[in-house]
Amino acid sequence: MKIFAPRETDPIETRASLDPTAVKKLIGLGAEVVIESGLGEKSDHRDSDYEDAGAAVTSDRAGLLGSADIVARVRKPSDEEIAALKEGAIHISFLDPFNEKEILGKFAGAKATAISLEMIPRTTLAQKMDAISSQANLAGYVAVMTAANRMNSIIPMMMTPAGTISPAKVFVIGVGVAGLQAIATAKRLGARVTAFDTREEALEQAESLGAKALRIDLGQTGATDQGYAKELTPEQLEKQRVEQGKVCSQSDIVITTAKLFGRPAPVLIKKDVIDQMQNGSVIVDLAADTGGNVEGTELGKEKVTDNGVTIIGTGNFEGQVSKHATQVLASNFANMIEHFWDKEAGEMKIDLEDEIQSGCVITHGGEVVHERFKD
Repeated sequence: MKIFAPRETDPIETRASLDPTAVKKLIGLGAEVVIESGLGEKSDHRDSDYEDAGAAVTSDRAGLLGSADIVARVRKPSDEEIAALKEGAIHISFLDPFNEKEILGKFAGAKATAISLEMIPRTTLAQKMDAISSQANLAGYVAVMTAANRMNSIIPMMMTPAGTISPAKVFVIGVGVAGLQAIATAKRLGARVTAFDTREEALEQAESLGAKALRIDLGQTGATDQGYAKELTPEQLEKQRVEQGKVCSQSDIVITTAKLFGRPAPVLIKKDVIDQMQNGSVIVDLAADTGGNVEGTELGKEKVTDNGVTIIGTGNFEGQVSKHATQVLASNFANMIEHFWDKEAGEMKIDLEDEIQSGCVITHGGEVVHERFKD
């Protein structure tokens, strides 16, 4: 089987789908691996590094898209590139299937098998291929470091002959993978951390990392079967906003991570709360790419309000640490291919009865086969 990793064309994307370590693993399975020249140039991997790992390097992007058995990439392809895929090819990438429904029909029309990384089930068995979690982990770290670099003050407490500097107050809203890493990073830097989530088990995890849990009585809440927080009612959201606003007004850094799977992110911090925040404080909105948790967030931008609050919604936070983001993402790709590799046949098998594939295979055999997207 021929596996092709094309170079990403979106200027914001710094990650690659494969690194040299993943290439070695795939070649060890018996696959032929071809990468497009420049694949790893934004993640500190030269073409020669891939060649040393056993991959072939090509500049014939169109030719490989049309001949590869598996295409592994980070971003979704263009319509033209979908049409160029050979019949039966397996295409693995982030696809955003809830918001990119037309692309699913294109894949079905090309008779290609489309696997969406977002749809990999959040189970123990699938953990090694869970790209959402591997990338969110790094985004949480980058959020704290970005905020630290934007502030005109330091994070840890410091006792000096000239007086004591109080530690920065950090408020993390949403204690998923990104939120937990943000808490851990902020604590390591010496911050005083408060965390909020609608799920009690998430707050307990935050407390285990040394954060103070903000508990708001919202009535019936909980998590979905995939582990995501359930959508709140308008009344619950308003109560949450009011209580969070009190903590935001006293915080030096606020990090929001609240996303709803397949839906726009809820707006948790409105202008009235931002107006109460301190001059020089920083908000990092990790949900910017799904609409944002903060009123006024603009994807790809960083701005300062009239009262001196910096709102950061640059997006692709994990891409700011592209070497390690590529390392773990490439491992997710390689682990998925290895998990479904048939050694005797020397190929990756598609089995729609498999519990993992039934969750992430969107199109196969000329049809949209995923239950959530058939209609």
